[in-house]
Amino acid sequence: MKKLTALCLVLCLALALVACGGTATSSATSGSTPASGSVAGSTAGNVTLKVGASPSPHAEILEHAAELLAAEGITLEIVEFDDYVMPNTALQEGSLDANYFQHEPYLLNFNAENGTDLVSAGAIHYEPLGIYAGKSDDLANVPDGAVIGIPADATNGGRALLLLQDNGVLTLKDGITLDTFREAENINFTEYDGIAENPHNVKIEALEAAMLPATLPDLDFAVINGNYAIPAGLSDKLLATEDAQGEAAGVFANIIAVRAGDETREDIQKLVSVLKSDEMKEWITSNYEGSVLPAA
Repeated sequence: MKKLTALCLVLCLALALVACGGTATSSATSGSTPASGSVAGSTAGNVTLKVGASPSPHAEILEHAAELLAAEGITLEIVEFDDYVMPNTALQEGSLDANYFQHEPYLLNFNAENGTDLVSAGAIHYEPLGIYAGKSDDLANVPDGAVIGIPADATNGGRALLLLQDNGVLTLKDGITLDTFREAENINFTEYDGIAENPHNVKIEALEAAMLPATLPDLDFAVINGNYAIPAGLSDKLLATEDAQGEAAGVFANIIAVRAGDETREDIQKLVSVLKSDEMKEWITSNYEGSVLPAA
């Protein structure tokens, strides 16, 4: 009987220890979505904001802003992504507090196609879309049958076609203008049905945006987003860009995106305020030499 009692005590103690350990592990690995208005990662008076970003220039800008945010009581945790889908998926699912990689037309189109409910908390910077030289380097003498790469997503692909039109490569159908991008439901054309005149018989190749720099040597030209062109070192191949002072700068400004309702959170508002500060605007202007410009 004494042996049986001792054995029971040992088993009870072991079960208690396992239960305690299991509870701690569950809490640490929980991926539940923070409630709207909550402050994620708050510890001892300090707030941790987890922000998804493209490596360049977005993560670079956030890294420079981190010291300014620390003075506001915010620790910045930056998670880098190499595509245009996962940052929004992670934000919607709650593993991020915000993301920083896209312009609002792309966000609206993503919401419409994926049933997500993400909103802009503020516009931070603008990257003029560029046409880059591949096998050909003269937009005034486009070879007949030239192959031109553009981003595959609806908003940036359509934006690329507008830029090609502005440079005399092709003509789009009537009604396709910058206003088309102000609301997601109006982006209803592609390289297959949006072109009215194609005097050079160019072939448009819609490719994953991240693949365009690597594919450039096999193309005559490519229209590439700044966040992929900058780290690829393509500045010497740049032939034309959107007008940095034009209307496109407002439409396609890159934003801080959050779940609907979180744009009023104090920590999110501090993040946007720091990124739009004069100090950050000066840093962006001097560091990127026109390839990235502060939003108005």
